[in-house]
Amino acid sequence: MIIDATKPTKTRKNRWVRRNIKREALVAKYQERREVLKKELVAAAGDLELQLAIMAKLEKLPRDSSPVRIRHRCAITGRPRGTYRKVGVARSLFRNWVMEGYLPGFVMSSW
Repeated sequence: MIIDATKPTKTRKNRWVRRNIKREALVAKYQERREVLKKELVAAAGDLELQLAIMAKLEKLPRDSSPVRIRHRCAITGRPRGTYRKVGVARSLFRNWVMEGYLPGFVMSSW
């Protein structure tokens, strides 16, 4: 099943893919602001009150703007687990492509 995140369907997996795309946009939007605050936090190593003030500013940023909340998903099927980051597809799809000969240089083991 191939998922197109631009189409407004109500399948569960498609919702999660679209939500992940929104998170990626938020991360890109707030990336510079987050980096500046983190550098200020490191620079204020001795002053506890200043550190707490900077941490409060970090906490006021949207929760989904943190890069940790992005889920690596298969670009074709939307599968959340078992994806190769280099290729960007799920392992099952990758295996099918190798078996069908679409990816040169890979040999599937069989015994």
